[in-house]
Amino acid sequence: MPVGEQNSITDVAGVMVGQVTLIEGKDCRTGVTAILAHGGNIFQDKVPAAIHVANGFGKLAGSTQVNELGNLETPIVLTNTLAVPTAANALISYTLALPGNEQVRSVNPLVGETNDGYLNNIRERFVTEAHVVQAINDASSKPPAEGNVGAGTGTVCFGFKGGIGNSSRQLPKEMGGYTVGVLVQTNFGGVLKINGAPIGEALGQYYLKEKLEAIHDGSCMIIVATDAPLDARQLRRLARRAVYGLVRSGGITTHGSGDYVIAFSTAEAVRYPYRTSAPKQSISILRDDQLSPIFISAIEATEEAIYHSLFAAEDMSGHRGTRKALPLKDVFDILKKHQLLQYRSLGRTRSNE
Repeated sequence: MPVGEQNSITDVAGVMVGQVTLIEGKDCRTGVTAILAHGGNIFQDKVPAAIHVANGFGKLAGSTQVNELGNLETPIVLTNTLAVPTAANALISYTLALPGNEQVRSVNPLVGETNDGYLNNIRERFVTEAHVVQAINDASSKPPAEGNVGAGTGTVCFGFKGGIGNSSRQLPKEMGGYTVGVLVQTNFGGVLKINGAPIGEALGQYYLKEKLEAIHDGSCMIIVATDAPLDARQLRRLARRAVYGLVRSGGITTHGSGDYVIAFSTAEAVRYPYRTSAPKQSISILRDDQLSPIFISAIEATEEAIYHSLFAAEDMSGHRGTRKALPLKDVFDILKKHQLLQYRSLGRTRSNE
């Protein structure tokens, strides 16, 4: 499918991303990534949303209400495992403080995580509520930085340095012209494949190779945004497709992996107001038989976002050791060997490579 204008989740109208990166001393390698469905009061102007769980060894706070009610009422925050309660409390404080929310007495904060405890001394709990609020307040529609930033600062993917990645797809006008954007926090294992080439195997970095087994049990958070007018049922179908992008990259959702997809629509026509005097609400949604191009877009954008997280990441040393970045020259040599460079650019690269 055609790539969006900036190949970013922020190509989806209304979506904003903010990040705080924490790198201090030898032990602190963590951060926060906040994704906003729109720039207004999300609690008062909720968006349809759904969550798919590929493997539930994770701590996705707020997931049950999203799937029960089919909407999202706060920004989405990604961070490390032990910072979930801190981030949830920050989201509650942020939401209660918004003008118009003075009478609100229940908030469902949505916080996802991966465990960055190899590079980050996670027990020290460096993330504070102020960091979370800063990430939300710094959110913008500019393409977010990738690699060792935000919630991806200390993550590891396929045995290499992982991080934050994002990508987008733009449907042709004859298919509705809708945009699908994906952002990932990669911290998982498997056998890396790019365009089908066995990169991990060729580089000697893969799950169940004896010396690497312990660092390949991790998680992946996938955020899918679209401006297509979809309801929660359709978004749940869309969320399931994003996992195929994870699989295409070589991910295997191991026993210890928390692999979650959060999908939402920014279309104003399908938003859900917190308070209204009308007893009924009518919405116009896309027909199910029009969904396949959107499904394909989510798969492709997820796969590419994972590659971006690896291509942009750099070597990092931290709490328990060092994780090397994906060796890009070797990757391109392998792709040439398999005659897989005839396709368009695979993604962003580091400034020095």
